[in-house]
Amino acid sequence: MMGFVPSSFSGLRSRTQGRSVSVRPPAAARRLTVRAVATAPVQTEEKLGVLLLNLGGPERPEDVEGFLYNLFSDPDIIRLPPALSPIQGFLAGEIARARAPKSRAAYESIGGGSPIRRITSEQADALATALQQKGYPDAKVYVGMRYWHPFTEEAVDEIKKDGVSKLVVLPLYPQYSISTSGSSLRVLDKIFKEDIQTWNSKNVDHTVITDWYNRDGYKQAMASLISKSIAELTDEQKSSMTVMFSAHGVPESYIEAGDPYQKQIQECCKGVMELVGSEVSWTLCYQSRVGPVKWLSPYTDEVLSRFRGSHIWFSEMIVSSS
Repeated sequence: MMGFVPSSFSGLRSRTQGRSVSVRPPAAARRLTVRAVATAPVQTEEKLGVLLLNLGGPERPEDVEGFLYNLFSDPDIIRLPPALSPIQGFLAGEIARARAPKSRAAYESIGGGSPIRRITSEQADALATALQQKGYPDAKVYVGMRYWHPFTEEAVDEIKKDGVSKLVVLPLYPQYSISTSGSSLRVLDKIFKEDIQTWNSKNVDHTVITDWYNRDGYKQAMASLISKSIAELTDEQKSSMTVMFSAHGVPESYIEAGDPYQKQIQECCKGVMELVGSEVSWTLCYQSRVGPVKWLSPYTDEVLSRFRGSHIWFSEMIVSSS
Protein backbone atom coordinates (compact mmCIF):
# COMPACT_ATOMS: atom_id res chain seq x y z
CA MET A 1 0.00 0.00 0.00
CA MET A 2 1.26 3.47 -0.84
CA GLY A 3 2.78 5.59 1.94
CA PHE A 4 0.85 8.65 3.00
CA VAL A 5 3.60 10.86 1.69
CA PRO A 6 5.37 8.70 -0.88
CA SER A 7 8.30 7.25 1.03
CA SER A 8 10.27 7.09 -2.21
CA PHE A 9 10.34 10.88 -2.63
CA SER A 10 13.73 11.53 -4.16
CA GLY A 11 13.09 15.04 -5.36
CA LEU A 12 11.04 16.47 -2.50
CA ARG A 13 12.35 17.22 0.95
CA SER A 14 10.79 18.89 3.95
CA ARG A 15 12.50 21.47 6.12
CA THR A 16 12.04 21.30 9.87
CA GLN A 17 13.85 23.29 12.55
CA GLY A 18 16.40 24.59 10.06
CA ARG A 19 17.60 21.28 8.68
CA SER A 20 16.66 19.29 5.60
CA VAL A 21 15.15 15.85 6.07
CA SER A 22 13.52 13.37 3.75
CA VAL A 23 9.74 13.55 3.69
CA ARG A 24 8.32 10.81 5.92
CA PRO A 25 4.73 9.58 6.27
CA PRO A 26 2.75 11.46 8.94
CA ALA A 27 1.77 8.00 10.22
CA ALA A 28 5.38 7.51 11.23
CA ALA A 29 4.73 9.86 14.18
CA ARG A 30 6.98 12.62 12.82
CA ARG A 31 5.14 15.91 12.59
CA LEU A 32 6.81 18.10 10.01
CA THR A 33 6.78 21.79 10.77
CA VAL A 34 7.84 24.70 8.60
CA ARG A 35 9.03 27.98 10.01
CA ALA A 36 7.30 31.19 8.97
CA VAL A 37 8.91 33.25 6.22
CA ALA A 38 11.54 35.49 7.77
CA THR A 39 11.02 39.23 7.65
CA ALA A 40 14.69 39.84 6.76
CA PRO A 41 15.63 37.30 4.05
CA VAL A 42 19.21 36.34 3.36
CA GLN A 43 20.41 38.21 0.30
CA THR A 44 21.21 35.65 -2.40
CA GLU A 45 20.74 35.27 -6.12
CA GLU A 46 18.50 32.26 -5.63
CA LYS A 47 15.00 32.54 -7.04
CA LEU A 48 12.10 31.66 -4.73
CA GLY A 49 8.96 29.94 -5.97
CA VAL A 50 5.89 28.65 -4.12
CA LEU A 51 3.72 25.93 -5.64
CA LEU A 52 0.14 25.86 -4.34
CA LEU A 53 -1.47 22.45 -4.84
CA ASN A 54 -5.24 22.16 -4.96
CA LEU A 55 -8.05 19.97 -6.21
CA GLY A 56 -9.19 21.82 -9.31
CA GLY A 57 -12.70 21.90 -10.68
CA PRO A 58 -14.70 22.20 -13.91
CA GLU A 59 -15.08 25.77 -15.09
CA ARG A 60 -17.88 25.07 -17.59
CA PRO A 61 -20.70 22.50 -17.71
CA GLU A 62 -18.96 20.70 -20.56
CA ASP A 63 -15.89 20.21 -18.35
CA VAL A 64 -17.73 18.21 -15.71
CA GLU A 65 -17.44 14.70 -17.13
CA GLY A 66 -13.73 15.10 -17.90
CA PHE A 67 -13.09 16.42 -14.41
CA LEU A 68 -14.94 13.48 -12.86
CA TYR A 69 -13.02 11.04 -15.04
CA ASN A 70 -9.72 12.48 -13.79
CA LEU A 71 -10.98 12.31 -10.21
CA PHE A 72 -12.11 8.69 -10.33
CA SER A 73 -9.06 7.59 -12.31
CA ASP A 74 -6.94 8.46 -9.27
CA PRO A 75 -6.07 5.25 -7.37
CA ASP A 76 -5.97 7.30 -4.17
CA ILE A 77 -9.67 8.09 -4.67
CA ILE A 78 -10.98 4.79 -6.06
CA ARG A 79 -8.94 1.96 -4.60
CA LEU A 80 -9.09 -1.29 -6.53
CA PRO A 81 -7.42 -4.63 -5.83
CA PRO A 82 -4.19 -4.97 -7.84
CA ALA A 83 -5.80 -7.48 -10.19
CA LEU A 84 -8.43 -4.90 -11.18
CA SER A 85 -6.12 -1.91 -11.60
CA PRO A 86 -5.98 -2.33 -15.41
CA ILE A 87 -9.66 -1.45 -15.62
CA GLN A 88 -9.42 1.68 -13.43
CA GLY A 89 -9.82 3.94 -16.46
CA PHE A 90 -12.84 2.04 -17.73
CA LEU A 91 -14.56 2.18 -14.34
CA ALA A 92 -13.70 5.87 -14.00
CA GLY A 93 -15.37 6.55 -17.33
CA GLU A 94 -18.51 4.68 -16.33
CA ILE A 95 -18.75 6.44 -12.97
CA ALA A 96 -18.09 9.83 -14.55
CA ARG A 97 -20.82 9.34 -17.16
CA ALA A 98 -23.28 8.22 -14.50
CA ARG A 99 -22.56 11.10 -12.12
CA ALA A 100 -22.07 13.88 -14.66
CA PRO A 101 -25.73 14.95 -15.08
CA LYS A 102 -26.28 15.44 -11.34
CA SER A 103 -22.90 17.13 -10.87
CA ARG A 104 -23.46 19.34 -13.90
CA ALA A 105 -26.77 20.50 -12.49
CA ALA A 106 -25.10 21.30 -9.16
CA TYR A 107 -22.43 23.40 -10.87
CA GLU A 108 -25.03 25.15 -13.00
CA SER A 109 -26.83 26.15 -9.80
CA ILE A 110 -23.73 28.15 -8.76
CA GLY A 111 -23.08 29.77 -12.13
CA GLY A 112 -21.96 26.91 -14.35
CA GLY A 113 -18.61 25.97 -12.87
CA SER A 114 -16.37 25.73 -9.84
CA PRO A 115 -14.83 28.94 -8.44
CA ILE A 116 -11.79 27.06 -7.13
CA ARG A 117 -9.40 28.22 -9.87
CA ARG A 118 -10.33 31.87 -9.39
CA ILE A 119 -10.09 31.67 -5.61
CA THR A 120 -6.77 29.82 -5.68
CA SER A 121 -5.35 32.34 -8.16
CA GLU A 122 -6.41 35.16 -5.83
CA GLN A 123 -4.65 33.38 -2.95
CA ALA A 124 -1.54 33.01 -5.09
CA ASP A 125 -1.54 36.72 -5.96
CA ALA A 126 -2.00 37.69 -2.30
CA LEU A 127 0.83 35.39 -1.21
CA ALA A 128 3.16 36.76 -3.89
CA THR A 129 2.43 40.30 -2.70
CA ALA A 130 3.09 39.32 0.92
CA LEU A 131 6.41 37.69 0.02
CA GLN A 132 7.47 40.74 -1.96
CA GLN A 133 6.63 42.96 1.01
CA LYS A 134 8.80 40.75 3.21
CA GLY A 135 11.81 41.31 0.99
CA TYR A 136 11.49 38.67 -1.73
CA PRO A 137 10.92 40.91 -4.79
CA ASP A 138 11.35 38.13 -7.35
CA ALA A 139 9.22 35.50 -5.60
CA LYS A 140 6.58 33.87 -7.79
CA VAL A 141 3.60 31.77 -6.74
CA TYR A 142 2.28 29.02 -9.01
CA VAL A 143 -1.01 27.09 -8.98
CA GLY A 144 -1.09 23.37 -9.71
CA MET A 145 -4.43 21.53 -9.73
CA ARG A 146 -4.81 17.77 -9.39
CA TYR A 147 -7.84 17.08 -11.57
CA TRP A 148 -8.33 20.08 -13.86
CA HIS A 149 -6.50 23.01 -15.39
CA PRO A 150 -4.00 24.36 -14.59
CA PHE A 151 -2.67 20.87 -13.88
CA THR A 152 0.36 20.34 -11.66
CA GLU A 153 2.34 19.41 -14.77
CA GLU A 154 1.58 22.83 -16.28
CA ALA A 155 2.72 24.61 -13.11
CA VAL A 156 5.96 22.61 -13.00
CA ASP A 157 6.69 23.59 -16.61
CA GLU A 158 6.35 27.25 -15.61
CA ILE A 159 8.58 26.78 -12.56
CA LYS A 160 11.24 25.13 -14.71
CA LYS A 161 11.03 27.87 -17.33
CA ASP A 162 11.43 30.58 -14.67
CA GLY A 163 14.55 28.97 -13.24
CA VAL A 164 13.33 28.66 -9.66
CA SER A 165 16.11 27.43 -7.36
CA LYS A 166 14.21 27.38 -4.05
CA LEU A 167 10.76 25.83 -4.15
CA VAL A 168 8.17 25.66 -1.36
CA VAL A 169 5.40 23.14 -2.02
CA LEU A 170 2.19 24.06 -0.18
CA PRO A 171 -0.92 21.88 -0.53
CA LEU A 172 -3.99 23.99 0.24
CA TYR A 173 -5.47 21.28 2.44
CA PRO A 174 -4.93 22.18 6.12
CA GLN A 175 -5.17 18.54 7.19
CA TYR A 176 -3.23 15.74 5.50
CA SER A 177 -4.88 12.80 3.77
CA ILE A 178 -3.63 10.34 1.19
CA SER A 179 -6.66 11.29 -0.92
CA THR A 180 -5.83 15.02 -1.01
CA SER A 181 -2.30 16.25 -0.27
CA GLY A 182 -0.92 12.74 -0.62
CA SER A 183 -2.32 12.31 -4.12
CA SER A 184 -1.02 15.69 -5.26
CA LEU A 185 2.43 15.01 -3.82
CA ARG A 186 2.52 11.60 -5.48
CA VAL A 187 2.00 13.26 -8.87
CA LEU A 188 4.67 15.83 -8.12
CA ASP A 189 7.09 13.10 -7.10
CA LYS A 190 6.48 11.30 -10.38
CA ILE A 191 7.12 14.48 -12.38
CA PHE A 192 10.39 15.14 -10.54
CA LYS A 193 11.62 11.57 -10.96
CA GLU A 194 11.00 11.74 -14.71
CA ASP A 195 13.38 14.73 -14.91
CA ILE A 196 15.74 14.08 -12.03
CA GLN A 197 18.53 16.05 -13.71
CA THR A 198 16.48 19.24 -13.32
CA TRP A 199 14.78 18.55 -10.01
CA ASN A 200 17.51 16.96 -7.89
CA SER A 201 18.26 18.75 -4.62
CA LYS A 202 21.53 20.16 -5.96
CA ASN A 203 19.64 22.22 -8.53
CA VAL A 204 16.41 23.00 -6.67
CA ASP A 205 16.10 23.17 -2.89
CA HIS A 206 12.63 21.87 -1.95
CA THR A 207 10.53 22.45 1.14
CA VAL A 208 7.25 20.55 1.51
CA ILE A 209 4.57 21.65 3.96
CA THR A 210 2.55 18.49 4.57
CA ASP A 211 -0.12 20.05 6.82
CA TRP A 212 -0.86 23.31 8.61
CA TYR A 213 -4.14 22.70 10.46
CA ASN A 214 -2.56 23.48 13.82
CA ARG A 215 -0.99 26.83 12.98
CA ASP A 216 -2.16 29.63 15.24
CA GLY A 217 -3.00 32.01 12.39
CA TYR A 218 -5.29 29.52 10.71
CA LYS A 219 -7.12 28.58 13.90
CA GLN A 220 -7.49 32.23 14.89
CA ALA A 221 -8.93 33.13 11.48
CA MET A 222 -11.53 30.37 11.76
CA ALA A 223 -12.35 31.28 15.35
CA SER A 224 -12.80 34.94 14.43
CA LEU A 225 -15.31 34.09 11.70
CA ILE A 226 -17.31 31.89 14.06
CA SER A 227 -17.23 34.46 16.86
CA LYS A 228 -18.42 37.15 14.48
CA SER A 229 -21.40 35.01 13.48
CA ILE A 230 -22.24 34.20 17.09
CA ALA A 231 -22.16 37.90 17.98
CA GLU A 232 -24.95 38.55 15.47
CA LEU A 233 -27.36 36.17 17.27
CA THR A 234 -29.87 37.11 19.91
CA ASP A 235 -29.34 35.89 23.46
CA GLU A 236 -32.13 33.35 22.97
CA GLN A 237 -30.48 32.00 19.84
CA LYS A 238 -27.11 31.81 21.54
CA SER A 239 -28.55 29.73 24.37
CA SER A 240 -29.70 27.00 21.98
CA MET A 241 -27.17 27.15 19.14
CA THR A 242 -24.50 24.63 18.17
CA VAL A 243 -21.54 25.28 15.91
CA MET A 244 -21.42 22.51 13.34
CA PHE A 245 -18.21 21.69 11.49
CA SER A 246 -18.87 19.82 8.26
CA ALA A 247 -15.63 18.31 6.93
CA HIS A 248 -15.15 16.26 3.81
CA GLY A 249 -15.22 12.58 4.68
CA VAL A 250 -12.93 9.72 3.70
CA PRO A 251 -13.58 5.97 3.86
CA GLU A 252 -12.93 4.46 7.29
CA SER A 253 -10.50 2.04 5.66
CA TYR A 254 -8.13 4.95 5.00
CA ILE A 255 -8.02 5.80 8.70
CA GLU A 256 -7.56 2.15 9.65
CA ALA A 257 -4.57 2.04 7.29
CA GLY A 258 -2.95 4.98 9.09
CA ASP A 259 -4.22 8.11 7.34
CA PRO A 260 -3.93 10.93 9.94
CA TYR A 261 -6.82 12.97 8.53
CA GLN A 262 -9.47 12.19 11.17
CA LYS A 263 -7.11 12.88 14.08
CA GLN A 264 -5.98 16.15 12.51
CA ILE A 265 -9.49 17.42 11.76
CA GLN A 266 -10.57 16.61 15.32
CA GLU A 267 -7.56 18.43 16.78
CA CYS A 268 -8.18 21.37 14.47
CA CYS A 269 -11.84 21.79 15.43
CA LYS A 270 -11.02 21.45 19.11
CA GLY A 271 -8.29 24.10 18.81
CA VAL A 272 -10.59 26.51 16.99
CA MET A 273 -13.37 26.13 19.53
CA GLU A 274 -10.98 26.64 22.45
CA LEU A 275 -10.34 30.08 20.97
CA VAL A 276 -14.06 30.72 20.48
CA GLY A 277 -14.87 29.81 24.09
CA SER A 278 -15.47 26.66 26.08
CA GLU A 279 -19.10 27.59 26.74
CA VAL A 280 -20.03 27.22 23.06
CA SER A 281 -21.47 23.86 21.99
CA TRP A 282 -20.05 22.32 18.81
CA THR A 283 -20.04 19.13 16.80
CA LEU A 284 -18.06 17.63 13.92
CA CYS A 285 -19.58 15.65 11.09
CA TYR A 286 -18.59 14.50 7.60
CA GLN A 287 -20.06 15.01 4.15
CA SER A 288 -19.80 13.77 0.56
CA ARG A 289 -19.69 10.01 1.10
CA VAL A 290 -19.83 7.95 -2.09
CA GLY A 291 -20.54 4.28 -2.71
CA PRO A 292 -21.34 1.35 -0.42
CA VAL A 293 -18.25 1.46 1.83
CA LYS A 294 -18.40 2.93 5.33
CA TRP A 295 -17.14 6.51 5.57
CA LEU A 296 -16.25 8.64 8.55
CA SER A 297 -19.34 9.51 10.56
CA PRO A 298 -21.54 11.05 11.81
CA TYR A 299 -22.80 12.12 8.40
CA THR A 300 -23.66 15.76 7.84
CA ASP A 301 -27.12 15.11 6.37
CA GLU A 302 -28.11 12.90 9.29
CA VAL A 303 -26.85 15.40 11.87
CA LEU A 304 -28.73 18.23 10.17
CA SER A 305 -31.95 16.25 10.32
CA ARG A 306 -31.58 15.99 14.09
CA PHE A 307 -30.96 19.66 14.68
CA ARG A 308 -33.81 22.04 15.26
CA GLY A 309 -33.92 25.74 16.05
CA SER A 310 -31.13 28.28 15.50
CA HIS A 311 -27.70 26.95 14.73
CA ILE A 312 -24.57 28.14 13.02
CA TRP A 313 -23.45 25.77 10.33
CA PHE A 314 -19.80 26.55 9.62
CA SER A 315 -19.53 24.48 6.47
CA GLU A 316 -16.38 23.34 4.70
CA MET A 317 -13.76 23.26 7.40
CA ILE A 318 -11.36 22.05 4.71
CA VAL A 319 -11.21 22.49 0.93
CA SER A 320 -13.84 20.05 -0.28
CA SER A 321 -12.93 17.36 -2.81
CA SER A 322 -16.46 16.86 -4.03
